[in-house]
Amino acid sequence: MDNSIISQRDMDVLWHPCTQMKDHESFPIIPISRGYGVILEDFEGNQYIDAISSWWVNLFGHRNEYINTKMKEQLESLEHVILAGFTHEPIVRLSERLVTLAPVGLSRCFYADNGSSAIEVALKMSYHSHRNRGTNKALFVSLSNSYHGETLGALSVGDVALYKETYEPLLIRSIQTPVPKNQSQEAALEAIEAFEALLQKRADEIAALIVEPLVQGAGGMVMYHPHFLSRAKELCKAYGVHFIADEIMVGFGRTGTLFACEQANITPDFLILSKGLTGGYLPLSVVLTTEDIYQQFYCEYDPYRTFLHSHSYTGNALACAAANATLDIFEQNNVIESNRHLSAVMGRELGRFENFSGVKEIRQCGMIAAIELGGIDPSERIGVKIHRHCLALGVLIRPLGNVIYVMPPYVISESELVTVFDAIESALNTYIV
Repeated sequence: MDNSIISQRDMDVLWHPCTQMKDHESFPIIPISRGYGVILEDFEGNQYIDAISSWWVNLFGHRNEYINTKMKEQLESLEHVILAGFTHEPIVRLSERLVTLAPVGLSRCFYADNGSSAIEVALKMSYHSHRNRGTNKALFVSLSNSYHGETLGALSVGDVALYKETYEPLLIRSIQTPVPKNQSQEAALEAIEAFEALLQKRADEIAALIVEPLVQGAGGMVMYHPHFLSRAKELCKAYGVHFIADEIMVGFGRTGTLFACEQANITPDFLILSKGLTGGYLPLSVVLTTEDIYQQFYCEYDPYRTFLHSHSYTGNALACAAANATLDIFEQNNVIESNRHLSAVMGRELGRFENFSGVKEIRQCGMIAAIELGGIDPSERIGVKIHRHCLALGVLIRPLGNVIYVMPPYVISESELVTVFDAIESALNTYIV
């Protein structure tokens, strides 16, 4: 079977995410036949290094032998069961492990199917918790330039106009406070002053602050100092506002520690995890929260006090098996230390763009590298051109507008990383210089 047949069948019936389908009339969609390690291979044998972890989910490579084995074992006993009134060993074990690994004080796990759904859970749980205490706080604060997903609640607390503006009439109430303008501590302090001024005026209305700790993903890989997180958490506690840490992208070692919040030594009121939770195998997300918030809903049955939120596939046993296998790999291998070596390689390779014509800024946080281009009209769609150029060289990257980023699986080799940055340099030499 060749690529063109599958691509045409696809165009007849599918509608792809974040895609202008008309583009693929001239640039065919690439059908993937198999994956192994960091490599994706199409039906004609062309290979691509997955430098973006297939939208930030794949931690330990495609078709990971250990995760495969654990999922096959789970298939022999239970694939799924309703999680209302029932449970299963994989989800109990996963929850015990997450509570142990997470910042101290997070003791309860509530599961959903994907990142956006988990954001919805945290927003509702925050509002409802305040309501159960007798206060009406229906306003949420997020950082400027933030992204938290594309369901309506998640869109509401985001601040990327491309995703949000069309649906503005449908969204819940939220306001933004400035994100630190760079990774310096001075920028963090400046942003904290603005947040504190907002709390002084409107804390009585605000249910929670929601942030992407250290790195804003879809907003262009904006990075900031952990001091902002530590001070923001202090202010939230002082003003009776919940602190929601959206670690959907940055969790599980991506920033250099298992969770980004560790670098600020804070415990959020809600910690949201997804993407890498299952090693990129199956949809699963979880909201970890405190015993205090859990107790706000624990009572003799009262339908208005009970947290009535559910997903049909909540706590799917196969997904939990994948998640437990992923945590096993973290336990059995020195993943964080290995990532430090890979991060250093990424930093070295980023250095070649420091004085590159057209590059506005380079930045890095752990296993995330970003190259921001300057002075380019969005209508030029430079990201699309770079994406296609790199694919022709066997590298999958997917720039966010004028921001090229590299966020590879943790099993990538040094030589494969060099190949990735070689492809980016070739693209910039073609379209920028």
